[in-house]
Amino acid sequence: MTRRPTGARLGTAAVVIGAVAAAAIAAWRWSPWPSALIVRYVFEKDGARVLKALQAHAPSGVDRATGIRYRPHDPHAMLDAYWQAGTTAPRPTVIWTHGGAWISGGRANAAPYFELLAAAGFTVVSLDYTRGPASRYPGALHQLNDAHAYIVAHAAELHIDADRIVLAGDSAGAQLSSQLAAAITDPAYAAELGIRPGLEASRLRGVILHCGIYEMAGLLHSTGIIGWGNRTALRAYVGGPGFATSPVLAEMSTMHRATSAYPPTLISGGNGDPLTDAQAKPFADRLESLGVDVTRLFWPRDLTPALPHEYQFDLDRPEGLAALSVAIDFVTRHTG
Repeated sequence: MTRRPTGARLGTAAVVIGAVAAAAIAAWRWSPWPSALIVRYVFEKDGARVLKALQAHAPSGVDRATGIRYRPHDPHAMLDAYWQAGTTAPRPTVIWTHGGAWISGGRANAAPYFELLAAAGFTVVSLDYTRGPASRYPGALHQLNDAHAYIVAHAAELHIDADRIVLAGDSAGAQLSSQLAAAITDPAYAAELGIRPGLEASRLRGVILHCGIYEMAGLLHSTGIIGWGNRTALRAYVGGPGFATSPVLAEMSTMHRATSAYPPTLISGGNGDPLTDAQAKPFADRLESLGVDVTRLFWPRDLTPALPHEYQFDLDRPEGLAALSVAIDFVTRHTG
């Protein structure tokens, strides 16, 4: 015979379930971790797909040095470097900062893409930084600035021409690279951020920005699942329940921090990426209004299938190949 639960037992179970539910709700309300881990899972699942597709395009004849620590006693401060096999002379160098909404991604996510850039005759350095919520703003910014200093100090062993540097990044990495470029070329802004640039302005020849964010408050305007993801990322990276009104958002917004000294910039985005019209095109307009040399790479609105966020890594589409070609030409022109 099967005993039916008594009223007391049912009451106890209800209390336990209620307590668990309340704890879960509290965790979501007071900690950025649960939602951040969900966003990270989604991003990293897609990142694995992108990496697998890129591997089909990986060139031969590229050497690499991986897992180099650029900051003592910091387990997240790592970099990888790529160059043509047989390289002995210093090469113009692209320093790439990965995306992932400041809370996911890693330096090896687009390794075959970096190999393709290296095969074109450059040294490519890909950087890691501590992701949110484990580290909050401006932690990653200071790490990356230290990485720039390390790269200059170790230029000879990494085949780097420290006087011909291009910063690059995708998505959140584009925001970070754009912000560092603003600090490198504006001493007052660097002082406000509390950093001494690890890369002198005279060494910085250009910036490549794919699918980035340059007006942080604009992320708060999104609705639905995208809006939830944006708020999750900002809460995890900026920190605190008051992140939406934090002055940090204005400080991070390169849209209002770039000056006429900003370096030549390649800026791009896909026609199916909402960040293109909301962020990339307005930033290109802003830079041009300052007299900055801007290379735009945007696509017709009616292009189908539409190019999504991070389209530049899809080398199975002609637009992705075109973006790679434009980037190679940009680096060649501005480091020659």
